[in-house]
Amino acid sequence: METLAPATANGTSAKSEQVNLGYILAVSFSGSTLLAMLLGAQHDAATVGEMRAPTIGQPDDYLCGCGEQIKKCKFWNDVRAGMAKRGIPNFDITNACLSIHDVENPYVHRLLDPLPRGPLLETVRSTALAVSPAWNSHFRNVQKRNETLVQVLQEVTGAKVVIDSSKIALHLKYLLKSSYLKIKVIWLVRDGRAVANSMLGHGTKNMRDAAISWRRNNEAAERVLAGMPTSQWMHVCYEEMCKDPQGMLTKICGFLGMDTGAVTLDFRSRAQHVLGNDMRLKSGSDIRVDERWRTKLTKEDLATFEEIAGDLNKKYGYQ
Repeated sequence: METLAPATANGTSAKSEQVNLGYILAVSFSGSTLLAMLLGAQHDAATVGEMRAPTIGQPDDYLCGCGEQIKKCKFWNDVRAGMAKRGIPNFDITNACLSIHDVENPYVHRLLDPLPRGPLLETVRSTALAVSPAWNSHFRNVQKRNETLVQVLQEVTGAKVVIDSSKIALHLKYLLKSSYLKIKVIWLVRDGRAVANSMLGHGTKNMRDAAISWRRNNEAAERVLAGMPTSQWMHVCYEEMCKDPQGMLTKICGFLGMDTGAVTLDFRSRAQHVLGNDMRLKSGSDIRVDERWRTKLTKEDLATFEEIAGDLNKKYGYQ
């Protein structure tokens, strides 16, 4: 399938040079918002957090990371104007249609529900999707909107690299099909026990469900990364990032082709128009390892996690 280049100011499409996108791949509650804001604070990068746009229940009241109501935020109005110039009128980040999962067709929706599996099952998925006109139209639309948004964000901010903390492996899989986006992936991994503890505080019913979710999402990430050249992705440990943020951030900036000579850790030093995690609206900029799981989780919780995901946690270096 041909990749559509973003539309130009007169509404036509034209092939252009690739634009740089740094994609943070992670399980939820692994520190992706912190990493995105750290990178977004650098002078040659910009981020809006989850570029696929999180669910926004009350758009009129939703606050941008800058503190302004998102409908009134000058930054997002500039983005809206930039998208219109490139053939995408009436762009609204509160209803952005940027996610591969933003599809109404029930057949396509069911096929996109499972996390990435092995090559055989992914081939079955691709074959089943290929026969659906609804999928072909949806894929082209999502691809064009993402490509164009990266271009507009670069132009509005003057950034060399746009950072996307959308996290989801399947979304990344389809972004990688774009020949216009030059994607490098930061695979952020955090101790599964800490992630599970956070999940239990945010709606996950029990440790079994939390452990299964952590395991399956990391396995999905591994499967997508297995199809990429190793030069296109790097592994980052959340705990190491918190213990040595200067060193780790310098490595990540170098990997992304950014300036490593003036790395700042003050991620509140410039206005950031981040979506998603409530951390975007807080004022502190301290960086420290959150290990509340050590006192919060019961022996039964730890035993359940060990049974389901302990081997994978050890593989990632957590004892």
